[in-house]
Amino acid sequence: MSERSALARRTGIVLALALVALTGGIGVVAASNVAAGLTGSTDVTVPTWLYLATGGGTVGASALLTMLVTDRGVIGTYHDRALEAPARRLVAAGSFLLGAIGVLGLAVIAVAGIAGPNIGLVSATVLATFVGGRALLTIVTYTVGNPWPALNPWRRIAAALPNGYESYPESYRSWPAVVALLTFVWLEVVAPLTSSPDALLAVLVVYSLFTISSAVVYSPETWFRRGDPLSLWFRCYGAVAPIQRTDDGLKLRYPGSALSDDELITDASLVAFVLALVWELTFSGFIVTPLGVSTIEVLVELGIPPVLVYLGLLVGGFGLFWKVYWLAIDRTRERAETYLSRHYLGLRFAAPLLAIAAGYHLAHYVSFGLSLWPSLLDALAMPLNPPPNPTQYALPGWFGYVEIAGILVGHILAVWIAHTVSFELFPGKLQAIRSQFPLIVVMVFFTMVSLYLVSQGSMSPPYVPS
Repeated sequence: MSERSALARRTGIVLALALVALTGGIGVVAASNVAAGLTGSTDVTVPTWLYLATGGGTVGASALLTMLVTDRGVIGTYHDRALEAPARRLVAAGSFLLGAIGVLGLAVIAVAGIAGPNIGLVSATVLATFVGGRALLTIVTYTVGNPWPALNPWRRIAAALPNGYESYPESYRSWPAVVALLTFVWLEVVAPLTSSPDALLAVLVVYSLFTISSAVVYSPETWFRRGDPLSLWFRCYGAVAPIQRTDDGLKLRYPGSALSDDELITDASLVAFVLALVWELTFSGFIVTPLGVSTIEVLVELGIPPVLVYLGLLVGGFGLFWKVYWLAIDRTRERAETYLSRHYLGLRFAAPLLAIAAGYHLAHYVSFGLSLWPSLLDALAMPLNPPPNPTQYALPGWFGYVEIAGILVGHILAVWIAHTVSFELFPGKLQAIRSQFPLIVVMVFFTMVSLYLVSQGSMSPPYVPS
């Protein structure tokens, strides 16, 4: 048997074993989830400890199986192989069309917010923002490719105005985007954005004025690359996708392979943004669980205003994620016995977490987006007079498997990307393998936490305006 055939056989065995582990984990975890409340049943047939251990064990077993692949050629094949399609004219035409759709869509959102009905999930303003943007467009971004640079209406408007009056302060890096993202998440909880188109329109107007004026001052190219939270949101999620845009057209790569590129995360503020993407989904899941609701009620009874309780939990949890991540990087550096700096290792190992963020997002929003998709179409067809009882899809009970699969696949892909990065950074195979243990422990912990939150079902967060 040739060396290439032996290598292919070994790789195939590892992938098959990983698939078996993933399938078994999804089966047990999803069975527990269905029993624990995703379909409304209260007959828990699988103990919670077994359900969590199975999910965490699936990721841990996948990590061990991944470590069997130590051939740098195999690793490089997955991450370096790409099919390029020179299609500059086609991409330019598509960008023009998407740009027109983006500007028209922003106009429809504004007009519907002003003249349309002030009723939550009937309004085109609310549905386009949360169903169209937060859910479906984001899912398309990490499963197919990132259309936002062409679709972004604020960038089109800013580019049409005189701009570039000041140099972007280097000290700012991408911290404005981090602060803005956390602010949006907080407002989504404490303000009636999903139930009041007027409130949502006010936030969109403030954001529009802020981002357009910033782009005019610092130039659209600089601002939307570094400071704008929506652009960074879609750029980060788009790095998980198989289709990547290049200067000459499009490039088809294996899913997640772009996450090992060293130019994706270039400073600590981008690490913070990645962690904020993971944390905001964890936070949104936590505050609607019985444990989260009880925690909030206890803090409010102590005399803390609800808006400050939510802000404290959001910022405090983000700070905890930041601390845990850098502690894992410290342990990684110790185990690898490397002279590479803590800062550089932190930059390189942050991108794999985007696969986890994509898995979390799918679990949280795929059911929401698909069930309300026809409501969005109804509202866009008649933005000023949408039907009072919009159409909604009722998803089958087995759809809970898709949500669980999203979490587990995201973590397993993150493990593989971290494995690849470690072999790029460290020359010795054992050194590369040892370096991964701290991050694997963190990923297993994140898996168990996210599965626990999903299993608890949803309650209405207390003290939230309707």
